[in-house]
Amino acid sequence: MTGRRQDIRPGIPVPRSIKESYQKEEKHKESNLKNRQKSLKEVEKERRDTVMNVALSNENKGFALLQKMGYKKGQALGKKGDGIVEPIPLNIKTGRSGIGHEEMKKRKAEETLENYRRKIQMRKQAEERAADDFRFRLRSKKEEQKLEGDLRRSQRACLQLDEQKAITCPREAWYWPATNPKEEAAETDEDEDEDEDEVKEDEISTPEKLHILTSYLRGEHFYCIWCGTSYQDEDDMCSNCPGDTSEDHD
Repeated sequence: MTGRRQDIRPGIPVPRSIKESYQKEEKHKESNLKNRQKSLKEVEKERRDTVMNVALSNENKGFALLQKMGYKKGQALGKKGDGIVEPIPLNIKTGRSGIGHEEMKKRKAEETLENYRRKIQMRKQAEERAADDFRFRLRSKKEEQKLEGDLRRSQRACLQLDEQKAITCPREAWYWPATNPKEEAAETDEDEDEDEDEVKEDEISTPEKLHILTSYLRGEHFYCIWCGTSYQDEDDMCSNCPGDTSEDHD
């Protein structure tokens, strides 16, 4: 039965001895296959190592010429004896890739790594710019809110101080708060010219309005909204008020 594939299909009774014989034959085939694959891969290396480990004899023409020139076995090469002693080792190429393939793989790997680093750097810069933009918008929003708050305080102060001097109409409509009943009544009687003035008023920015109104309060009423004080005269204001801007009072 050896050498012939046994019929051990499921459902067909097979004697135990035949089954064991078949299993041994299969293991033997697998072992032979592994040994054959191993010898095919290593036979060339083993032969090369065997040849390389054998010292050159006098039958070698090159070695014979060296001896005639005074070379002795184990001596270093060169006129002064400072050359190599052992032969230059062989670097056997076992792969199927062409010449320069490894260098190309190394270069591609370096390029891939450099591209990755560049992307990381660009992403980091983009995140930093986004954070800077966010902080700038947040700071700008806070500054705008502060300017609007100072303008509303200036308008309320202007209304109160003007009424104390019996001024019944603001120099400009926006000098007083928009919720003032007197201003609302005046808006109902506006003519076309006043409508044109209102359009021009809307073109004035909040910082410009604040500067104009605080200058009016300081010049007309000797009042500083950041000090919260009405001074006796211009000399008193110049002596005791830090300045005409919010930054001067920080």
